[in-house]
Amino acid sequence: MSEVLNLRRATYVPLLDPPVPQFVARSTAEADRRENARSLATEFRPLDLFERVAILRRRVPGRIVFTTGFGLEGQAIAHAIFSQALDIEVVTLDTGRLFPETFEVWAATERRYAVRIVAIAPNDNDVEALVARQGIDGFRDSVDARLECCGIRKVAPLTRALSGANAWIAGIRADQSSTRAQFGAVSFDERRMLIKAHPLFDWTRDRVQAFVRAHRVPYNALHDRGFPSIGCAPCTRAVAPGEPERAGRWWWEQAEKKECGLHVTGEGRFAHAGAVSASDQNVGQLSSRARLGSGAVA
Repeated sequence: MSEVLNLRRATYVPLLDPPVPQFVARSTAEADRRENARSLATEFRPLDLFERVAILRRRVPGRIVFTTGFGLEGQAIAHAIFSQALDIEVVTLDTGRLFPETFEVWAATERRYAVRIVAIAPNDNDVEALVARQGIDGFRDSVDARLECCGIRKVAPLTRALSGANAWIAGIRADQSSTRAQFGAVSFDERRMLIKAHPLFDWTRDRVQAFVRAHRVPYNALHDRGFPSIGCAPCTRAVAPGEPERAGRWWWEQAEKKECGLHVTGEGRFAHAGAVSASDQNVGQLSSRARLGSGAVA
């Protein structure tokens, strides 16, 4: 009797790699961003503004957000982004207390570049509750009250704007204050766990003015009226000749307490808006009321 050997074909089942735990993937992504930030900080030095924002777009995967308040620095960076059609989200925080001139340059910018700038507003219920507690200008009563206002109108909207972003671009310059000089051109934001870039970090105000003038970039007409730094209308005044350029922000407070919570150093410390040394005052003095031209460029 013959025997028939029935061999069943073997089935190959590939071994799959075990899923990477979420906390491990997150840690790896953060490590990659840290290393990318260190590398970009070195590469930034010889580049011009156009090249700096372009290399950020090439080197940083995913979402990049540029937040602008439509000041000179913001307008210069926006021009570099829009003129190269870079895939970078341009966002502004509409606090509800901005100057009319800020809305005018916002509109002029959208017309010039045929774009729409994303507006992030504070939560209506939070603003209503804030005004009910403080009154319309209660932020003048104490530093804590003002910080609460900034938190609701600026910091919370910024958190929403940066949600899911891998990099954040801001218009900080080193010579604006001694604390801002601690940031660096590119760093890793420990608080928000993303790359933070300041393409104008090593620029002077005069250089920014010259750039805006040369490229006929729209700018806020308040700059021609002694406002080098422009925030919310009730919290900003013109500066006198010889004053630091940020002296007009929250001018009724002590200098060492002037911060709003948007910017923190690489170590997670808040940046102070007006803590300036004697050397900063010399650097920050405006060509003080130097005019860019006759009104905003349209």
